[in-house]
Amino acid sequence: MVKISTPRAGDSAEPPSVPSDRDRLSRRERDVWRIALLLLGALTIAFAAVSWDQIRILPHYLEALPVGLLVLVALFVAYAWSKTTEISELRGLVRGIEQQRAGNGHDNQQLDQLFSLISKSQQGYRDLIDTFEDLLFSVTLDGTILTVNRSFADLLNLSFAEVVGRRLDEFMEFPDSSDRRSAQESLPRFLERRRWTGVVRAKVKGRGSTRYFECVLHAIVRDDVVHGISGLARDITRERESETQFTDLFETLREGVYLASADDRITEVNPALAQMLGFLGKEEILHTELSSLYQNAADRAGERTKLDDLGFLRAREVTLKHRQDSREVVALHTTAVIRDPAGKFVRYQGTFVDVTEQREMERRLHREQEFARRLMDSFPDLVVTLDAESRYTFISPQILDVLGYQPEDLIGKKLGSHIDPHDLPAMQELIANLISGHCSNGQIEYRTQHKNGAWQLFRASARPLHDEMGRTTGIIASVRDITEQQRLQQQLIQSERLAAMGQMIAGVAHALNNPLTAILGVTELMRDQTTDENAHRQLDLAHRQARRAAHIVESLLVFSRPATPRNALLHISDLLQRTVQLHEHSLRSNNIQVDLMARPDLPTVLGDSNQLTQVFLNLIVNAEQAIREVRDQGMLRIRAGVVGDRVLITFQDDGVGIHRETLPRIFDPFFTTKRPGRGTGLGLSICMAIVREHNGDISAQPLPDGGSVFTVSLPVCTQAVLVAEPKPVHASRAQTRAPEAPTLAGKRVLVVDDEEGIRELVTDSLTSRNISVDCASVSERAMELAATNYYDAILCDLNLESESGMPVSGFDLYDRIRENLASRSVVMPLFIFMTGDLVDFASDEQTIRQGSLILQKPFRIAELLLVLSKSLPPAAAVLQPKNSSSKAS
Repeated sequence: MVKISTPRAGDSAEPPSVPSDRDRLSRRERDVWRIALLLLGALTIAFAAVSWDQIRILPHYLEALPVGLLVLVALFVAYAWSKTTEISELRGLVRGIEQQRAGNGHDNQQLDQLFSLISKSQQGYRDLIDTFEDLLFSVTLDGTILTVNRSFADLLNLSFAEVVGRRLDEFMEFPDSSDRRSAQESLPRFLERRRWTGVVRAKVKGRGSTRYFECVLHAIVRDDVVHGISGLARDITRERESETQFTDLFETLREGVYLASADDRITEVNPALAQMLGFLGKEEILHTELSSLYQNAADRAGERTKLDDLGFLRAREVTLKHRQDSREVVALHTTAVIRDPAGKFVRYQGTFVDVTEQREMERRLHREQEFARRLMDSFPDLVVTLDAESRYTFISPQILDVLGYQPEDLIGKKLGSHIDPHDLPAMQELIANLISGHCSNGQIEYRTQHKNGAWQLFRASARPLHDEMGRTTGIIASVRDITEQQRLQQQLIQSERLAAMGQMIAGVAHALNNPLTAILGVTELMRDQTTDENAHRQLDLAHRQARRAAHIVESLLVFSRPATPRNALLHISDLLQRTVQLHEHSLRSNNIQVDLMARPDLPTVLGDSNQLTQVFLNLIVNAEQAIREVRDQGMLRIRAGVVGDRVLITFQDDGVGIHRETLPRIFDPFFTTKRPGRGTGLGLSICMAIVREHNGDISAQPLPDGGSVFTVSLPVCTQAVLVAEPKPVHASRAQTRAPEAPTLAGKRVLVVDDEEGIRELVTDSLTSRNISVDCASVSERAMELAATNYYDAILCDLNLESESGMPVSGFDLYDRIRENLASRSVVMPLFIFMTGDLVDFASDEQTIRQGSLILQKPFRIAELLLVLSKSLPPAAAVLQPKNSSSKAS
């Protein structure tokens, strides 16, 4: 309520000049308000015009902000203008009342207008302060509330009337005593300064939550005395909570965070950055240049240049330096330039993420991966990994050499598409056991198909793979191609078997040659002496069969111990031509065509032409017989070419072929698929022995459409070879009957052999031709006879016995006899060695110089007589010993 007093009598009236001055002041005040409001509107329009470019780039939901600002300014101007007009009217009424008082008159109408105007003004001001969202209040010094706005009343959840006139501490309280004590201590300073700003913590009673208020307090002063406090308080609880959370986040971030000024000096950092770079606290790093943290300051200069252009850099790898030991700290730097709404620079801010350990781990991982990659590249075996579904997850590059596939051809595919179906169940069972944990490792041999269609044998060793939880996730296996190893192993087994069989055959052949020699000799003698035609025919048949048996025994000896090749540089094409010509008549008679194609520029091979001819002839004969079993005419194709450092000769026929179950045995001795009487089963075995003696190989394969193909592989001779001409030292068997040799009559021969049948045969055969023969069965008797008698020839077996039954070599007996005769100056007689073994004397130069000969058992009497007649001089030319004692009988 406004109370108006009536002027008392005796009061002096205001001088007439005062209203005139007051009017002037009012007009001047209105002019000032008008100018101020116009200036405010002009500034607003100018701000909008200057900032139009920035306004246009604002987001679409902020485009209406400038228009709203102009409307708000316009409303404020209109409101201020209306209030100024009301104040002017109020002043006019006051002046009229004052004039009436001076004239002692009263105007009730003017009083009513004054009261109405005052009420309107109060309501307008209340509406004005109620529009503020902040808290407005005024209190007395003892805390009695004089007035509040609607926001304050809403905070207390009360009406305006329920708040005014009551004490403030009835509704608000400090959270603790320290806040109350601080307020009491600040009151004297406020009364002195009459103004205070700050943040107050307070609680609404009954609510329980603490709020933060940013307050501006002013003193209510009348007559220079403070009667109360008016204040404006803004609730900043959320801002303080957000600020607290941000501060906690800033302080606890593991990434290093910094703020920097325009001159690139650090204004704020979090503890993580100080710790990352080895500072004891963030105070040590404040106000230093950001570039001083870099290992190379030029890197920061480059960043600032890019920041000026882009305004933002993300995850750029930089190298910082540690303060303690100057070691390198690798970090990912994300930084930006912060500007105000006007585009003016405010600060740099950014983060450093330490990736030093990560980069070291990456380098270590790269080294390990590179090591594993190089290990896989150099590891001779194939390495594969499979998942729990048996799908390939990794295949080493060796797959290309082993099976002809690229790793990516099989990655993701399931195991088994190329494995032999017979081996697949065992493979699947092994994988299932490894995945299920029934076994910790396993090994298996299986066959798989090469990309070119060939089947190869592999041996795989597998173990399970586990994840970090110990669960089995797949398997890893190393796979080795053992195809060649298996082939070599089979060859070794075959060689050992053949060697054992060869030793047995050699003993059997030697044992057979002695009786065969006797049979051949006796049948020959009886055949030549009989006059009965029927007996002659039967003896001749027996003789031929004995010769056949002798040929078989000779083949056995060749198989068991092949003679040392008499090597020479050979042209395979010429050798094949001669071999075909040798058998041309038989091939033509059986309607078999030969298609021979050999490259004319084939390199030479080092070998024995006779032995290789025997191999080729045997293969041609086998092909001829295979064709004749199934057809009346056929084709034999012979090809010769070069593959690498080997000469390959193939013999392909269209005959009966080879059954796969018999293929592994065809080179075994005595194995044959021919009808009885058609073969001995030694032909291919001898071929194998001869070819291997030449460091070669021989193999056979059946053809899908029938027939078979044999392949002979011989090494190419790439070096100059000195080849010696062979020296024939054995007795010839070219003639079947010895010519009449009357010059042998009267000759003396010593026969040394532990076989009684041989001694009797030779004795009977030679004595019938007037040749004197002495016999000895042991070496001691032979030495005794040679020492006391002169002999024109000595026939000596290579394998003798002494009187004690100990074996004695014929060479030893030869040396002892020669030494004994030389001591008595007696001429050494012709020495002929007899043996059932296959012995090569070509390299025994000492024996050759002494003129000794070799006679292979079984031999015919005709061959023995031929050797003696050719080697012994006529009877008249025989030198008699100087010592008469040598003529002992």
